[in-house]
Amino acid sequence: MSSLAVPPRLRTLACRLASRGRVRLARADRLTLAAVFVAVATGLLTFGIAATLFRYHSVNHDEGVYLTQAALLLSGQLEIHAGTLADAVHPWFFIEDGGRLYPKYNPVPAAMFAVSLALFGEPRVTLAVVAAGNAALVFLLGAAAFDRRVGLAAAVLFAASPLALVTSSVFLPYAPTTFLNLLFAVAYLRGVRDRSLPLAGLAGVAIGLAFFARPFTAVLFAAPFIVHALAGVAVGLREAGIPPLSLPESVRRHGLTALFGTLFVGVTLAYNLRMTGSLLTFPYEAFAPMDGPGFGERRILGHSEDYTPELALRSNGYALWYLATRWVVAGPLGTLLALVGGGLAARRWLSGRRAFGVGGGDGDDNAIADRRFERTAGLLLAGVVVSVAVGNLFFWGTNNLLATLSDPTDGLVAAFGPFYHFDLLVPLSVFGGVAVVAGGRGLSRLRARLASRATPGAAQGVVVAVAVLALFGGALGAAAAVEAPLDRHTAYADKYEAAYEPIESASFADDLVFIPTPYGEWLGHPFQPLRNEPGLDGPVVYALDRDPAEDFAVIDAYPDRELQRYAYRGVWTPNPNRHVTPKLESLDVREGARIGATTTVGVPERVESARVRVETERGGDEEITVGGVAVGGDEFGRYAVDDLDGSLSVDWSIASDGVRLAGAPNATVPIDPEGDEVIVTVTLVDPAGSTFTYRQAATVRAAGDGDRVEVVWPPERSVCRLVTECGTEGTYLPANPDAHAEWVVFETDAEANGDR
Repeated sequence: MSSLAVPPRLRTLACRLASRGRVRLARADRLTLAAVFVAVATGLLTFGIAATLFRYHSVNHDEGVYLTQAALLLSGQLEIHAGTLADAVHPWFFIEDGGRLYPKYNPVPAAMFAVSLALFGEPRVTLAVVAAGNAALVFLLGAAAFDRRVGLAAAVLFAASPLALVTSSVFLPYAPTTFLNLLFAVAYLRGVRDRSLPLAGLAGVAIGLAFFARPFTAVLFAAPFIVHALAGVAVGLREAGIPPLSLPESVRRHGLTALFGTLFVGVTLAYNLRMTGSLLTFPYEAFAPMDGPGFGERRILGHSEDYTPELALRSNGYALWYLATRWVVAGPLGTLLALVGGGLAARRWLSGRRAFGVGGGDGDDNAIADRRFERTAGLLLAGVVVSVAVGNLFFWGTNNLLATLSDPTDGLVAAFGPFYHFDLLVPLSVFGGVAVVAGGRGLSRLRARLASRATPGAAQGVVVAVAVLALFGGALGAAAAVEAPLDRHTAYADKYEAAYEPIESASFADDLVFIPTPYGEWLGHPFQPLRNEPGLDGPVVYALDRDPAEDFAVIDAYPDRELQRYAYRGVWTPNPNRHVTPKLESLDVREGARIGATTTVGVPERVESARVRVETERGGDEEITVGGVAVGGDEFGRYAVDDLDGSLSVDWSIASDGVRLAGAPNATVPIDPEGDEVIVTVTLVDPAGSTFTYRQAATVRAAGDGDRVEVVWPPERSVCRLVTECGTEGTYLPANPDAHAEWVVFETDAEANGDR
């Protein structure tokens, strides 16, 4: 989609914001500048990974769902109106309802992607902004809960975690939803600390949007804050008396948060009503009613599971273990930092102190308030750990990430980590930041102690050496943790680059491209970059290559478009090291009372005989009706050739009453007039009995008043060793001579005649 012009007012506003930002940066201290640097670097790194490693998207095919949804929103639509073509252009994870197609996901993440798509023509800008925003908000959260040094360390730990780095670089909803959750947490805590109504309102808007984006995720994150808010309201009402003469400040503040949050719950329910016809039926439920939280039978598409509490404990236990050992910064070292930081903070809270003893004396009212606030903030973050870990037990999605529970290199968890637990990175990073800052203070005390016993230079050298070793060890651990998933995605990127080469090289103006269906009849599963525009009217329209009658229906809907067929040699599998060799083949529809065809194939010297056969997919298996008359016929026509000399030409023809082989004039195989597939095979047999088959399958149907016939040309061609049908493994590649033995020749031509 082309980029849209940026309105002058928006440009002016952007310039003003940039100018104010420069002024504030000029006044900022080193910690603030360092936090800005971390956020900007995180955004740039995320954009770089997204634009290179994920340039053709990832193995999680939900990315295409969100990008299609973003394009819909930009066009002012919530659904695709496909009519009778719905099945032919059905995107992955879209629901078909009376000719309209709508996504199973709520539109908030897609709307975030749509913003940068509209402004810059590049949705990856949103990925960068969200990643930078998450790092900045983790800094603010750590600063609000403890101090700014903790916030800075937490931001670095968060941004360097493999789970954040990989998941933030793809068009999935987890990082954007965490951005909203973080905005809620920061606004809520600062609203409590500063008793600010605007911040309380912002908190409500943020968590409301998060609920609209991913209701279950938002509820799990907000649960500890909701409990705290309810407790605050209860205390405020108790102190003010019932009924209160005036609403206490805490009640007004928490009430404002609840008001805005509830408002977006209402928006979510209204969206449900608009899309599914029911307030309480979410689109994901309309797609797969048994896919929601809960135990018992869970099911989506063809996959089902008896999801028991025991299985929930096992699968989530593995997920948390993989998170702790592979997907946080530096793996086990990062988890150890979080545990140490949490322990240090808890010990000081139990003794009535702040984590770092900042503030006035014990009798200072401000110091007491600071201690209470820090303890409250820390307990809320610890509560997020509990609510996310426990809440995800009720959702079977984590179990589906783990193709083999005990194997962290199998399934989606190998590529993205346990992303349903993405929010756990927030408290882990903040408590890890506590440990980092405590370690820095410990080094300062060590230097002072050594300086009292040795020369200042020696003390400084010891401390520097310890710090360098710690940083070096942490960097090695972080690099090792990130390397494995990035290597996996690099292999996928290479596979996709080879697969999409013909599409990338083509210049589409007014084309219709048929796409194979290796994973079933879904667009974007697996071929995510091949997406239609919302109106199904872009320079190229992609349609699924399906049943002959259904393919002709698509062709009839786009009579003036150039026809193409995307195909490949090989088998498409999730294995990144198993590549396919693609081709993009031009097609046309030939019509006449009779279509005469000639197929010429190459024959090696050792082959002395061949078997030629023609059959149809439908017409030869059952009685069909042509012009109101029942037509019988042979199931196939065939003949043998015993005199071969380097090549063999086979003449055959198609008419409305059937298909004939020139060498078998008495055999007529009828075709289904609604649409059929004519299959012609030439099987070479060597003296040892081994075979090599040239196979072509042409899509045909009756035309006019039933006295004419149409055929899509050229047919799908394949060459098969030892079998007569080998699927895409044997796809013939005429433009790639290295794909076949030098004697392999497969030429076919057809001419439409007015007479039979």
